[in-house]
Amino acid sequence: MIAKQHISLLFPMEKLDSLKSAVASLSEISENEKNGFINLVSRYLSGEAQHIEWSKIQTPTDEVVVPYDTLSPSPDDPAETKKLLDKLVVLKLNGGLGTTMGCTGPKSVIEVRNGLTFLDLIVIQIENLNSKYGCNVPLVLMNSFNTHDETLKIVDKYSNSNIEIHTFNQSQYPRLVVEDFTPLPSKGQHGKEGWYPPGHGDVFPSLMNSGKLDAFLSQGKEYVFVANSDNLGAIVDLKILNHLIQNKNEYCMEVTPKTLADVKGGTLISYEGKVQLLEIAQVPDEHVNEFKSIEKFKIFNTNNLWVNLSAIKRLVEADALKMEIIPNPKEVNGVKVLQLETASGAAIKFFDHAIGINVPRSRFLPVKATSDLLLVQSDLYTLVDGFVIRNNARANPTNPSIELGPEFKKVGNFLGRFKSIPSIIELDSLKVTGDVWFGAGIVLKGKVTIAAKPGVKLEIPDGAVIENKEINGPEDI
Repeated sequence: MIAKQHISLLFPMEKLDSLKSAVASLSEISENEKNGFINLVSRYLSGEAQHIEWSKIQTPTDEVVVPYDTLSPSPDDPAETKKLLDKLVVLKLNGGLGTTMGCTGPKSVIEVRNGLTFLDLIVIQIENLNSKYGCNVPLVLMNSFNTHDETLKIVDKYSNSNIEIHTFNQSQYPRLVVEDFTPLPSKGQHGKEGWYPPGHGDVFPSLMNSGKLDAFLSQGKEYVFVANSDNLGAIVDLKILNHLIQNKNEYCMEVTPKTLADVKGGTLISYEGKVQLLEIAQVPDEHVNEFKSIEKFKIFNTNNLWVNLSAIKRLVEADALKMEIIPNPKEVNGVKVLQLETASGAAIKFFDHAIGINVPRSRFLPVKATSDLLLVQSDLYTLVDGFVIRNNARANPTNPSIELGPEFKKVGNFLGRFKSIPSIIELDSLKVTGDVWFGAGIVLKGKVTIAAKPGVKLEIPDGAVIENKEINGPEDI
C-alpha cells in the first residue's frame, strides 16, 4: 500500500466489527457502497501491500509499451470506421470541482476558449464523429456527489445534440476519524464534509453498479475510453482503438515522454512478467531521485485509459481489482480524518494483454491552473471542430513554462488582468509576481520576468513587445 501509516497497529481487526455496525446504520449510502467501503478498509488494515523489490523492476519493451508511430493506420473505409466507433463509449471523469481555480461547481464548466467550456468541447468533438460517420458514440460522465446535481442541470442544454449523454455517480464513502476509527458522519457530521469520493479507481465498480456497463454491453459496445475531463488532448483516436480490437488488449494506458515538469508522474514498469504502474509514493526513499530521472523512467501516465467492457465486468464480479490503496490524510473542522483512495491506472496489472502506448505529447494537455489556461487561450493553440490544436508556427516542441503569482490564481482575477491574452509563440518562460495588469496586443518572447514592487500596480501597455527582459517597473518596458 502506498505511504502506509501504521494505523493497523493501533487499530486491531476488532475495530472493523464496530466500524461495520456504524457503517450499516448510515442511511445516505447504498449497500454496494457500504460493502465497497468495508472491503477497502479491511484491505488497508490487513496491510496486504505489495512490496516492490527495486532490483526486479525492468524497463518495458516495445511489445508492452507500443510506440504510437508503429500502430497500423486506421481503416480508410468510412463504413469500417463506423463499425469501429460503434464499439466505443467515451467516459470522462467529472468528479472534480473548480475550487483550486476559484470556481464553484464542476471544473468541466470552466470556459476554456471562445466562451466554450471543457464539456462543450467534448460534446462538439463527439457530435462531429457521430455526424461524420453515422455512428453512435455515447458520452458518459462519472460525477461525484459534489458535482452530480450541477452537472445534470448543465447536461440539459445538450438535449438537442447528436449525442447520447449518460451520467452516473461514483461511490460516496464516509471519512474515517483517525482517533477512534469511526465514520465521521456517525459523529453528527452529516453534511458533505463527512464524505469523500474514493478516487478514480472507483470508476470500474461504479460503472458496473450503475447498470450502465451491462446496458452498453447489450448494445454491442466493447471498449470504454476513460480520461480526465480537463485534459484537452484526450480525444478519440481511431488508430489506438483499432489496435486494441485487433490485438485483443483488455487495457491500454496512454503514456508520453517525461519532461522535467512531469518527474513525479507514475510510470509503467515490467515486474515479474506483468506490466504495472509505479507511483512515486511506492518508491523507497533511497530510489526517489532515480525514479525522477528522465533517463531510467522515460514515460509517465497521462490517465487516458482504454479498457475492455467485458473484462471490467469479469474482474469486478470476481472482486479482483485490488489496486494499491492511497491513504489521504485530511483535517475537517479540526478533526483528523483519513480517506482511502485508489487510482484507475493501477488496475493495469489485473487485465489480460494489457499494454501502454507511447503517444505524442499533444494527447496530454491538462488544465490544472490558470497558467495552463493562459497557454490554451493564447495564439499557441487554435480551435477547430472542438479540438484544441497546437500552432505549427512554434518551432519548439515543448510549451513555454508559465508561473503566475497568487493574484492570478482564480479564473475571474486571471481574466480581469488581461485585456487580451498575449502572443506567446516565441516565449520560452514567463514569471509574473505582484499586482501586474496586461493591455491588449502584447507580444512576449524568450525569457520574460515581470515583478511588480510590493504595493505598486504595474501596467503593461497595449502593443508592448517584451523579449528576454526582467521588468520591475514602467521604466523597464
